Amino acid sequence: MTPEQILSTATARGQDGQLPYRGAVTPQEAYDLIQGNPSVKLVDVRTKAERDWVGSVQIPSGQHLFVQWNLYPEGKPNAQFLDQLKEAASPDEVLLFLCRSGVRSKNAARLATENGYGNCFDIVEGFEGNKDAAGHRKTVEGWCKAGLPWVGA
Repeated sequence: MTPEQILSTATARGQDGQLPYRGAVTPQEAYDLIQGNPSVKLVDVRTKAERDWVGSVQIPSGQHLFVQWNLYPEGKPNAQFLDQLKEAASPDEVLLFLCRSGVRSKNAARLATENGYGNCFDIVEGFEGNKDAAGHRKTVEGWCKAGLPWVGA
């Protein structure tokens, strides 16, 4: 699919699901959007500890933004989230929000949309996805399960 088709499909998902942000993309769609399109940014909202210990997507550094939703080890919300997002991205860019399994990224996309970012998309399934029957991640869904580029800890 072309980037325009991906965004159209993602926007339709947003409308169908009555999402409080523009839409939702699969990990593969997110990766496809990023390829060759520097105006698309992936905003990883996981903690630095998660990225360091679990792994991180491997995409061009200029398109990979890090803005923690929660702080580690406190677990408290990042009171500077919007200020840090404003430093990293402009409101007219396409922003793809990523977390571990797709919960924090939804909240981040909602908050960004409420504050003037009109092209916010959640990456469904997140980086690791939900747990399998044995309690392990990266085996059911998510960026890693999709076989997309990432580096481990």
